[in-house]
Amino acid sequence: MVNFRPMLRQSAHVWRANLRRMFAAGQFIAGEQCALFEREFAASQGARFAIGVGSGTAALELNLRATGIAAGREVIVPALTSPYTALAVMAAGGLPRFADVDADSLLLDANSVNARLTNRVAVILPVHLYGNICDLRALSELARRTGTVLVQDACQAHGARFRGRPLSEFSTCTGYSFYPTKNLGALGDGGAILTNRASVARTLGMLRDGGRRNDQISRVAGINSRLDEMQCCYLRAFLPHLAEWNASRARVAAIYDEALAGCDGIRPVTRGTDSVHHLYVARADRRNQLRDFLRRQGIASGVHYPVPLHLQPAFRNCGSRRGDLPVAEKACREIVSLPLWPHMPESMAHRVARTVRRFYE
Repeated sequence: MVNFRPMLRQSAHVWRANLRRMFAAGQFIAGEQCALFEREFAASQGARFAIGVGSGTAALELNLRATGIAAGREVIVPALTSPYTALAVMAAGGLPRFADVDADSLLLDANSVNARLTNRVAVILPVHLYGNICDLRALSELARRTGTVLVQDACQAHGARFRGRPLSEFSTCTGYSFYPTKNLGALGDGGAILTNRASVARTLGMLRDGGRRNDQISRVAGINSRLDEMQCCYLRAFLPHLAEWNASRARVAAIYDEALAGCDGIRPVTRGTDSVHHLYVARADRRNQLRDFLRRQGIASGVHYPVPLHLQPAFRNCGSRRGDLPVAEKACREIVSLPLWPHMPESMAHRVARTVRRFYE
C-alpha cells in the first residue's frame, strides 16, 4: 500500500543533519527540534501555533479538553472514520454520538448532524476523511447557530485548505496525526494541534505535559503525551516536501480516475478540489472477491474502514443501532483503498487499474 523509501532517500541529507544536531545536544524530549518543528508546521498550515503531542488520538483528546467539554456531554462524530476519533472523545470524558455521512463523499453530513443536535451536544467533530475536506462553511454555521463548538480531525489532511483558507480559521483547535502512512508522517507515532489562540496554546502546552509549566507542579490534570525530538528530526526534513508529495498523490489519483472510468462495478469516492488525496478509495461490487483477486496478482489493498463505529463493541452504549445510519453501513461493505504514495510509478498505478478492470470485465 505504501513505500517509504523514495521519501526517505529524497530527504536523507536533512534528517541526518537534524539527528546529528539532536545527539550533539543530548536532549530527546522537549528540545530544539520540537520547538523548530512546531513553528515550521504552524507556518506551513497557516496557523499561529502548533503544539506537538504523542499521537493524533492525543491531539483530538486534548483539543476537546481545551474546549472545556464537561464529563458526559455529547460530541457528534461521523460513523465512518477510524475508531480513534471516538476513542479520543471518550478519553476526554465525552460521549460520542454518531451521525451519518454523505453518500457521494462519505464525509460528515450536515443534515444528519442537524437532526441529532440536542442541548446535550457540546461539540461537532468533522473528520476530513481520506484527505477530503468537509463542508466547513455549513458545519461552522451549524455550530454557530446552535452554540456548539467545532473541533476538526485533520489527521488525514496535512496541507489541505478549505476554499483557499487554512483549516485553523474554522475552529479553535485542529488535530493532526503523524502516523507513518499519513501525508506528513513520522517514523513512529506523533501528532500536533493547531490553534490561532495564544491562551489555548498555553493550555494545550500544559495539558500535554502533565499539567506542568516546565517544572514539577501539576496545575491541571494533564496527560503525558509529547512529540519526541527524534520524530521531529524526520518531520522537519519531510515538511518542505509536503506540497510536492501531495501533488504526486493527486497525479496517481488522476491516473486511477481515468483508467477506471466506465468500469462497471467500481465507483471512486467523490473528491473535492481541496483534497490532498491521502487515500484513493472507491466503492466496489463484490469488494472482498476483488481484494482476493488483487492479492493473487501481488497487489495490496485496504479497507478504511470495515465496520461503522456505531456497530463496534466499544461504542455499543453510544445510542445508535444497526439500521440507524444506512449510508455509512452500506459504504463499509463496499469501500476499498488502492495503493497510493508519493513517487509511486505511473506504470504501477496503470497496472493496478488494469487488474481491477480485468476482475470486473
